[in-house]
Amino acid sequence: EDVKKTVKNILTNYLELNRLRKTPERFTVLDAVYSTGGHFTIEELGDKLVNDYSFPVSRATLYNALKLFIELRLVVRHRFQSVTKYEACYDNDSHSHQICTMCGKVTEVKSPEISDAISNLHTKRFRKDGFTLYVYGICSSCQAKLTRMSSKKEKTNTKKKRNSDESR
Repeated sequence: EDVKKTVKNILTNYLELNRLRKTPERFTVLDAVYSTGGHFTIEELGDKLVNDYSFPVSRATLYNALKLFIELRLVVRHRFQSVTKYEACYDNDSHSHQICTMCGKVTEVKSPEISDAISNLHTKRFRKDGFTLYVYGICSSCQAKLTRMSSKKEKTNTKKKRNSDESR
């Protein structure tokens, strides 16, 4: 709840400073974003607003709100393979993701070693604000499917060979 209050204050201050309207849509979308655990698509956010808030908004409103939140560094946009997902990022600028190249499953990885390595990285004339790391591979579920498919294929080939040998 403290994070929600802080991000709401950041948005309020920005809107006031830039003489922009403080619309209920912006604040409701922000609340929905910070009530979502993890990554979400535009569609999932729209569904959440309808189902949990009884507050339907247009797709354009969602895109515009998220664009503003990205500029304010309250939300980060990820392009995972063929899908764009968003994530609340206030007070979480540094994290890693593992992405399955078969099913597209994305898992956040907590790695103090990577964070420490980035923190200790010496850069010239550059202030580090955070990082995002993407590690691509195949998840255990997809590995198991591949193993089952490979075993099934081997059995079929062995059976065909045996039948071929018997017919000679």
